Amino acid sequence: MKFLFAKKVQQLLKPLAGTAAVAAMVFSSSGAFAHHAFSAEFDANQPIELTGVVTKLELVNPHSWLYFDVKQADGKVANWGFEFGAPFSLKQKGLTKASLPIGTQVTLKGFRAKNGLNFGYAVTATLADGRVFTTGGAPDAPANQQKSSAAKQ
Repeated sequence: MKFLFAKKVQQLLKPLAGTAAVAAMVFSSSGAFAHHAFSAEFDANQPIELTGVVTKLELVNPHSWLYFDVKQADGKVANWGFEFGAPFSLKQKGLTKASLPIGTQVTLKGFRAKNGLNFGYAVTATLADGRVFTTGGAPDAPANQQKSSAAKQ
């Protein structure tokens, strides 16, 4: 009797095991499909340096984003978004939300987005007090322009 019951359970679970395996592969690889290389969105031939005031910092995986208002030559203010590395990597370098609260002046060095919009990839962030943080993390990004001089906190 136990043998028949075990065989029946096995027959019922066999299709579910295949479905579960396929679902696990699809959901576990979705992040890989969404991720991109530096060269897919940013132009290594268009270095950029901008100074502005922080309006938003999103410490999210796989890339963090800093948004800041930059005063243009004509006096108008434009909001820019710069991609940073992963939150854990930034924290290891001493950069946290407390380092860049809204209203903080910051200078970013990096590379402009290929689409020409107000986006870029940050390599370094320099605060008004002189602290410099390495912010990028893409393996295929151009070499860092400056090393982080901020002490780990």
